Amino acid sequence: MKPKHHFFVCMNQRPEGHPRGSCSALGARPLFEAFQSEVERRGLFGTVQVTGTFCMGPCDQGPTVVVYPEGVWYGHVKAEDVPELLESHLAEQGAVQRLQIA
Repeated sequence: MKPKHHFFVCMNQRPEGHPRGSCSALGARPLFEAFQSEVERRGLFGTVQVTGTFCMGPCDQGPTVVVYPEGVWYGHVKAEDVPELLESHLAEQGAVQRLQIA
């Protein structure tokens, strides 16, 4: 079954002190786990897919999340943002502006 929404969470890890930083150092693991837990809690398997990725580019704005099919990019996402992000996209309300990367 093709998911209605696919959330890609950057999990890239660089050595400590790397000038570009990394989403992993900025909380990507707890963010990914929050997505997985919320999808399970809401019974959204098959409707929502969550995938961890390597670097997607805007490391200074991590952790980053990209949502398809909308093609919306988010930065500085925290675990507590997950319910709002899921709700916004599932209800087709558009992007969560405060987290969106231009």
